[in-house]
Amino acid sequence: MEWFESWFDTPYYHLLYSNRDYTEAENFITKLTADLQLPPQSKIIDLACGKGRHSVFLNKLGYDVLGLDLSRQSIESDKQYENQTLIFEVHDMRNSIDADPMDAVFNLFTSFGYFDNENDDKKVFQSVYNALKPEGYFVLDYLNEEYVRNTLVPETIITRDDIDFKILKKIEGRHVIKDIRFETEGKSFHFFEKVKLHTLEAIHNYASECGFERIKIWGDYQLNEFNKESSPRCINLFKKK
Repeated sequence: MEWFESWFDTPYYHLLYSNRDYTEAENFITKLTADLQLPPQSKIIDLACGKGRHSVFLNKLGYDVLGLDLSRQSIESDKQYENQTLIFEVHDMRNSIDADPMDAVFNLFTSFGYFDNENDDKKVFQSVYNALKPEGYFVLDYLNEEYVRNTLVPETIITRDDIDFKILKKIEGRHVIKDIRFETEGKSFHFFEKVKLHTLEAIHNYASECGFERIKIWGDYQLNEFNKESSPRCINLFKKK
């Protein structure tokens, strides 16, 4: 089992990241869909949807949404939100997507770069390409490799519900690795996250090879222009040729 399969399916993963700013996320999604001029009832895939909050919000904005995630526990939880225009399914993003052609696919909040094998990264782009209508959009919201290298904090402790998560971060080769240790209910736990530090050029090459054109890059969730040194995010907008 790969690290993301075990870690993402634990309640502690969701507890650790329970402070995420969903107001900021919803504002970002509102700005994003407006910038793309996606009309109501457009079909959107939320790829690696996790607990489904962004899928639910997209659906409230009037879109037909398919939320896909590898975590069975997350999808089981997401099922409570389903309706005629909001569906959730377990899916590995490397595999072909069985759905009608889509207007857009969103992969948000660093839900890419988990795989050691470069061919797996390429499979993601190919599956997204195949799922889209001609001139459909692919939004890949990713970390900014150079910003991560310049701002890495090697050690922190984050407390959630009386659990102290001790987090060590380091860069090894092309990966940023987050080591996570904590104790609760008399047991010790150890997990880690490993995300590839893809360069702008590498992401562009994956996309171009699969038939995408990169339209623009934003540097943050306010959709400001990307700056390689100072932007916290690298939000890529691709269009299917």
